[in-house]
Amino acid sequence: MSADARYRRIAADIHARIQAGEWMPGDLLPSRSAMAGQYEVHEQTVRLAYVLLRQAGILDGEQRRGVYVAHSPAMRTLTDPDAPWPYGTETTDTTTCRATEDLAARLEVPTGVSLHREVVECMDPGGRSAMLVISWWRGRRRPHDSFVAEVGARPIAEMEARSLGMLVDAVAYRIVRTRLDSAGRPVETADLVLPMDRWLIRLSGMK
Repeated sequence: MSADARYRRIAADIHARIQAGEWMPGDLLPSRSAMAGQYEVHEQTVRLAYVLLRQAGILDGEQRRGVYVAHSPAMRTLTDPDAPWPYGTETTDTTTCRATEDLAARLEVPTGVSLHREVVECMDPGGRSAMLVISWWRGRRRPHDSFVAEVGARPIAEMEARSLGMLVDAVAYRIVRTRLDSAGRPVETADLVLPMDRWLIRLSGMK
């Protein structure tokens, strides 16, 4: 097993132990040396696991003074997936791509046509990433009259994990939102990626 896989495996196991109640919010975790003994690895491997968990918001504190289980962030409730985001946002990527079969079906365009792609990071009032919105559209961006949305869940990609401060392959809510013109034709589609530990989803009637 590679060093990278080893510390990620340890981070995932520590997270599972926290979720199982072995350590509660505010509890100090064992020292790096003690944890290295438990997992039979070098202290540096545990340090990397702790760093990863701190980046994901699961642990808090300083390496030299001890790390502890972080308190859960405030939960938010999403009721309208098309509402303007009320806090800060940052566009982290704009590019073009070819329409996959899924995107082609969502936008009712031929597979392989060129699409615009945009990634927007939505911040909470404390400046922490709360949601990613990954949008695709063909040609110029057009206004919409209504939208449809479907809620599901999927493992997050590495880029999404870094932006949201989560572990790679953690599961997040995925809302597929497709904006429609006045004739009901798709003009834009998007994946809204929301960490499950920070959101409740309560969608009411669509517009």
